[in-house]
Parts: sequence; structure tokens; C-alpha cells
Amino acid sequence: MSRPDPGPAQGWCALSALHGRIETRIERALQAEHGLSVREFSVLDVLSEQHEGVGGHFRMTQLADAVVLSQSATTRLVNRLEERGLLTRYLCPDDRRGIYTDVTKAGRTLLEAARPTNDTALREALDEAQERAELAPLVRAVRALEPTA
Repeated sequence: MSRPDPGPAQGWCALSALHGRIETRIERALQAEHGLSVREFSVLDVLSEQHEGVGGHFRMTQLADAVVLSQSATTRLVNRLEERGLLTRYLCPDDRRGIYTDVTKAGRTLLEAARPTNDTALREALDEAQERAELAPLVRAVRALEPTA
């Protein structure tokens, strides 16, 4: 009996496997070197890109979307980072119902120290995944998205 056409399921499984490999490698490296999880790094990284101009700050719902977490999980994560002195929150000056979150100096210092670790772990995970036939096309696609110098 022949196997039915897997359709997009096969690609989805490969993409999920690649994501899992990358996240695991980065998680281990960030935890070992900087005491940060992948999610914590992502929150710091996203928030570090904020600016003072119009639309320059993320609300919690926007942050949750950017780091692909539920709003409640994002709030808990931001609370933990704030307790560690890596983030600070304040009321939006234009809308007192809104709360903004900024990366503190300590948070920026940790983020800058962690970026090379993140980048190295990502490259290593992609190099390793490149050796697997089912993941190689996805690795090529990810690398094609890298900005050119």
C-alpha cells in the first residue's frame, strides 16, 4: 500500500523540528552564559528596538504578538524581568490607561553581552541542521533571509 500524499504536513513537521533544534541550542547557551531564557532574550531584544517617535513603544498586546506568547504569559515574563531590574514600566504620557515597558541600562548591558551567544548558537544549530536532508532546504531558506553586509 502506498503512503498518502503528506501535503503540507511533512513541511510543517520539518519546520517544527528545525525550530525546536534551534530553540533548544539557543536556550542552553543563553542559560549557561547569561542566565536568560530564549523568551527573556526575545522580550529584551524586541523592547530594545523601541523609540520615542509615534508608534515607537509596544503595548503589552503588541509585545505578546512580537514574541509569540499569550498576553498573560508575556505579563508574567515582563514581571520577572522587571524584578531582576532588566525592565521598567511607566504610564503612557498620552493615554494613562496604557503602560509602556523599557529596557533598563542593566537590561541593555545583558542583552548586548547575550547577542553574540545567541548568534553563535543559532549559527551552530543551523550548521548542524544543514546536515539533515529534510531540514537542509529550510536552513537555506533561513540563511537566504540574512541581510547582506
